[in-house]
Amino acid sequence: MKLRHKQSGMSFLGMLTVAIMVGFFVMCGLKMGPSYFEYMTVKDVVTRVANEHNPDVDTIADIRRKLDNLFNTNQIYGLKPSEIDVFRKDGKTWIDANYEARIPLFGKIDAVIRFDDLEMQAGAGDGS
Repeated sequence: MKLRHKQSGMSFLGMLTVAIMVGFFVMCGLKMGPSYFEYMTVKDVVTRVANEHNPDVDTIADIRRKLDNLFNTNQIYGLKPSEIDVFRKDGKTWIDANYEARIPLFGKIDAVIRFDDLEMQAGAGDGS
């Protein structure tokens, strides 16, 4: 006599576990998405200022003024223009806009996103 094994699907507890996991990742994406989009805007602004820099005419104060105006125009609130380092090293002007975004997820649990590829040479033309 052969016993037939009944094929069964996922249990209610299994479906609930999967739904909770999917919900958690969707919530994380919704909370972290705006910070990532703001980072892309910051990267565009810093790259534009670095590419438009003329070392013979523009000073560090001019770079800071351009950054301040563009941050205000693009409504960037996660990073203040005063937090960006603009300095000279070996006769070249550098813009260092690396920063971290801390996003509260729930309770005492935060997500930290580090944006550390925003250091570029001003006036180089290619943003590197």
